[in-house]
Amino acid sequence: MQSFDLEYTGEQDVFYNYCLWEYEPPVPAAGKLRSVNLLRNSFEVLGAGGAMHELVDDLRRGIGPGNTVWGVKKVGDFMGWEYYFYDYRRLERERSLSKVLQVMAPRVRARIVPDENIPYFMFSLDVDDALLNGGRDLDCAHIYIGNPGSTVSSGICYAQTKEGMKLENLYFFFHPADQMDEIDAKILCSTRIDGTKIPRDAVLRPELRDCSTICCANKQQSDCIYFSGITIDQFLFFLRWMRYPAPLVAFVEEQYFRLDHLLFDVGFDYRMENDRLAVLKSGYYGNF
Repeated sequence: MQSFDLEYTGEQDVFYNYCLWEYEPPVPAAGKLRSVNLLRNSFEVLGAGGAMHELVDDLRRGIGPGNTVWGVKKVGDFMGWEYYFYDYRRLERERSLSKVLQVMAPRVRARIVPDENIPYFMFSLDVDDALLNGGRDLDCAHIYIGNPGSTVSSGICYAQTKEGMKLENLYFFFHPADQMDEIDAKILCSTRIDGTKIPRDAVLRPELRDCSTICCANKQQSDCIYFSGITIDQFLFFLRWMRYPAPLVAFVEEQYFRLDHLLFDVGFDYRMENDRLAVLKSGYYGNF
């Protein structure tokens, strides 16, 4: 039985995907559930402490409602959370790393010094009970900058630690409605899989590719694919396929008709191991 109060949509609610790009709900949204309920449910299922719930409220007050994107991540049997903060004004940004660290300061010890002269448009932080309860310091931020010259929307991610900046990931965004050939080519132009051994549908899942945007990423140890703007039925397929804990899946099933106005975003990291596709990590997203 859930211990948190459900949050319902209001007339002023605006809906955003995991890049904070606005979208129109596929069905009427009035009086239905906000995506933050999925996050709070994950806190409950995974046994997170009250500080995780309280940080949601802190961030809403500190940088405004709707401006924080959350991700629930699964790596094997381990699960955790990552928060993402966007401000596409770059050097004119207001939702900066410095600002977010200030909001989190009563709970979090940060060991990184933001460089606000970098023209980043987004950054993310790994968040858990240990961070909020003093069990660890915040010693890494993931900083995202643009990629001028790319023929598609693109971004570059660096990890910022006290040792400096380290290149992490490259991201490329495509519209499957008219760029499926380019998505195919991007997936197959890889050192992580052999296209003669791994069928395209193993990565470009038929159950998920009917969506708004597909992002292909190159990471240090794997490639990654994100499907943005999927329906609740596609979302449930993803949760079951990736073997998320049964209570997480059950919450979506039970609240199906109060969540069907949302478009969901999911992704997974992959590479070839012993001539088979191995999924290393997966995640799903929302905002509060």
